[in-house]
Amino acid sequence: MWSWVSECVGMSRTKRIYMDHAAGRPVDPRVLKAMLPYIKSVYGNPSSPHSFGQETKQAIEVARTKVAELINAEREESIIFTSGATESNNLAIKGVAYRNKDQGTHLIMSGVEHMSVLNPCKFLTTRGFKATSIPVDQYGFVNLTNLEEELTSETTLVSIMYGNGEIGTIQPVKEISQMVHGKNAYLHVDATAANGQVPIDVREEGIDLLTTSSNDMYGPRGVGALYVRKGVRLGPVTHGGGQEWGLRSGTENLPGIVGFGKAAEIAAEEMPTESKRLEKLRDRLIKGLLDPVPHSFLNGHPTKRLPNNVAVRYSFIEGESILLDLDARGVAASSGSACTAKTLEPSHVLRGIGLKHEEAHGSVLFTLGKQNTEEEVSYVIRIMPEIVKRLREMSPLTPKELME
Repeated sequence: MWSWVSECVGMSRTKRIYMDHAAGRPVDPRVLKAMLPYIKSVYGNPSSPHSFGQETKQAIEVARTKVAELINAEREESIIFTSGATESNNLAIKGVAYRNKDQGTHLIMSGVEHMSVLNPCKFLTTRGFKATSIPVDQYGFVNLTNLEEELTSETTLVSIMYGNGEIGTIQPVKEISQMVHGKNAYLHVDATAANGQVPIDVREEGIDLLTTSSNDMYGPRGVGALYVRKGVRLGPVTHGGGQEWGLRSGTENLPGIVGFGKAAEIAAEEMPTESKRLEKLRDRLIKGLLDPVPHSFLNGHPTKRLPNNVAVRYSFIEGESILLDLDARGVAASSGSACTAKTLEPSHVLRGIGLKHEEAHGSVLFTLGKQNTEEEVSYVIRIMPEIVKRLREMSPLTPKELME
């Protein structure tokens, strides 16, 4: 277990606690060890017919098998390696839309999808497609009645994320799949935040396409994958030399793919115990952050949520101010998706679950990981009431009776 606790020279003992794993994770040392030979000494091009090329091609196929096994894909060839979740989402959405335009031009996604799903759908509306956004309830669950109403014979693809990285809610994927397949449409699932944390079975749950990312399971950045069920009509978005069965051209990121495969192997082995450990830390942190502080709330469903996700909000103060105070005390957290952190607008996910502008702005997201400990959770629980109290004393929005 890793520990990020350091001593600051000339100062009192200062903890450095990382609880922002949704934004980025450290590479597991075992993954790095597996990658090193393919950075230093194994360098043949997998498309080359000689032994150097065949050696690297074999390494890629081993990694492909490990990623496939993690989600119980029916065959290794169903895994298409990409540069990450954003490219996988674009390939799934645009690839299905263009390839199946003769059957229909209607796309459906939930209103709380990642921007790498929402923006490709938005782009396609400028190319003759129609995109429908399905609302969610206060917990972030897709409104299945609305979904059923919007599905038509023109619908070719529905894109719903498995677990939401900002609020933690896990969708009823199998139920959604049955509904989507009843209209002969494809189901794409963005499992970036969930894969490696909760068991996913693409065959049992009826998933046609699934996005996954290496770094979200302690692998290297810059590599991801798209699972494509056999028989799905998918066209390429990037054209070139025809790698990855013509669906994703470009010389393969050999060290990254090898690392991704090792990360998937480790996740398959350790997920049952590690997820249970994280759930205990998660539940203790939620209770410790909310119980001592009045006017504090949980974002997302209390139990049907990702094992590492702690999304809370505090009335009358800004989440950004909380983050600055936390950082000054050595704790790294976030206010939502790192991909939208540069905008002053509240998260579309938080607005999607019905929060008002000011409620959304009072949100803080802690995402736990392998190196987090009971001691670190205790530290955050101890300092948060002090931070909230100080900020509320400074806020003109705080009711007088709350300060008495």
